[in-house]
Amino acid sequence: MGARQDWITKLPTSVRLSYPNVTSMGAATTNGYTSEIKFLVNEATGHRIRDWARERLDADPNGTGLHGDEYRVSTLYLDTAARDVFHRRGSYGRSKYRVRRYGEEPRVFLERKLRTGSRLAKRRTDIPLETLHLLRTLEAGAQDTKWFRQRVSIRQLHPVCRVSYLRTARVADTPDGRMRMTIDYSLSAAPADAFTLDAGGQASLLPDQMILEVKYRGPMPAVFRELADTFAIMPGRASKYRVAAAALGIAKLAREEGPSTAHA
Repeated sequence: MGARQDWITKLPTSVRLSYPNVTSMGAATTNGYTSEIKFLVNEATGHRIRDWARERLDADPNGTGLHGDEYRVSTLYLDTAARDVFHRRGSYGRSKYRVRRYGEEPRVFLERKLRTGSRLAKRRTDIPLETLHLLRTLEAGAQDTKWFRQRVSIRQLHPVCRVSYLRTARVADTPDGRMRMTIDYSLSAAPADAFTLDAGGQASLLPDQMILEVKYRGPMPAVFRELADTFAIMPGRASKYRVAAAALGIAKLAREEGPSTAHA
């Protein structure tokens, strides 16, 4: 193993992320923890990794397209007027609230992604797309969305931008559970001021780059070790919200932060 792969042996075993399947789940749900690692790669490398993965992993059952592994993801991000989430002030730096839609599905997910130390957990509830606008009152809605509406109200969050991108997703089963690899590309963003996933003019994000992410339970699967070694890739951070907010002028990086920190 070369020096570039030392990060594999140093992975903290406590880094975990709850990951529910992309299916209708009704009431608020949380799931078992899985490890999550992200990489920011150039477009050429991303295409090579996608071809490589298609030879080794199965297509995501929710995918479409020629290879049955692609779909669009649209996400509405929430923040405060002072952009506390963007600047990661206090507890706002540990949690992120958003609304997500997969492809042309008639339902959307209300999500909270929470970081506690080195642990990540996700909670989400799905609702009909046509009821999304009701969240503007932060009071109306079914009982199973109460947890989301209450937290959004208490934290004084509101919609600030919408990010859309294409995703290639491949999966496989291991003795420890299902593992998953996604490649996100063709990212675009638009400002938002209401609970809707409709958007007007959009700004292109991360041109010529793709976001690779792997999730798994237990030890890192051999196929992901092979992936890292074959393409000599190193883990990185890629916050779609921070990249979008900076590009749209919704928030500005602190003076001591460079442009690359928008990915973090």
